[in-house]
Amino acid sequence: MHAGVGQTVAKIILFGEHSVVYGYPAIAMPLRNLRMIARVEPTTRPSELSSLGWVGPLDEAPARFASIVRAVDAALEFAGHPNARLRIETHAEFPPERGLGSSAAAAGAVIRAVLSAFDVDAEPEDLFDLTQMAERIAHGHPSGLDATATSSQSPIHFQAGATTAVQINLSAWIVVADSGIHGSTRETVGHIREEHERCPEVTRPRLAELGRITAEAVDDVRAGDVSGLGQKMNDAHRLLAELGVSNARLDQLTAAARSAGAVGAKLTGGGRGGCVIALARTSADAKRIAAALGMAGATGTWVYAPHAYEVAA
Repeated sequence: MHAGVGQTVAKIILFGEHSVVYGYPAIAMPLRNLRMIARVEPTTRPSELSSLGWVGPLDEAPARFASIVRAVDAALEFAGHPNARLRIETHAEFPPERGLGSSAAAAGAVIRAVLSAFDVDAEPEDLFDLTQMAERIAHGHPSGLDATATSSQSPIHFQAGATTAVQINLSAWIVVADSGIHGSTRETVGHIREEHERCPEVTRPRLAELGRITAEAVDDVRAGDVSGLGQKMNDAHRLLAELGVSNARLDQLTAAARSAGAVGAKLTGGGRGGCVIALARTSADAKRIAAALGMAGATGTWVYAPHAYEVAA
């Protein structure tokens, strides 16, 4: 065994959060400049974790690191060295609990680092399955979208476990803004599940509408229909708010983005905190929207050009 390194990235969900859990489609985009890096090396001491400012024995890690602990165990079992002792370190270039896929990214990076340390190759399907083991600890019943998107090189269409690359032909920019509030995907997924069981006649039509919007948005991103996509973002945010996964801060930020010229804006990820995304027609518009979001209380902003991705045929 030797030192190993693994890397994944942050992601945003353009459309389909929550409804994807019920079999509807989702569109997600990796944020390749926001990396999650894991490093592991052998040690003679009990396994140790250094992550998000916490350092200590792996078996004493706080509950928020449970998915990383599971990722280490799963990767060691896959590598055939379940009792190996490791020093594990993660470094994130984006904040946790913001709907950017931090738990899946951390698990995926750690798994890749452990397998690298043992020179063990794994197929994409194996990496997905291992990451899902860890994600079940973090989110209970994950759709698999985060596990896929945080290791993707291009935007993806995801539905019922099947993934295909999406060619985005939009001449537009996406502004991502951090609300500064921790979100909990596990909590919001659980909330919608409870509402789905309690009032299916109310919840099911909204989830179905989110599914329809996402399916039509795929055509918009391929055709370059910025106006149509922006309106669908606004409609999706309204439906997510009706499902109870928005909050006052997210509503305030999406409104501020629209007032600053965004074609559309919505929450992204689990909701009740985390991030919002806004669609801008030009780079200058994106900069103005990012500044307005900062004035409205966003603690961080990033601007991306989705048309910059190259999708292999």
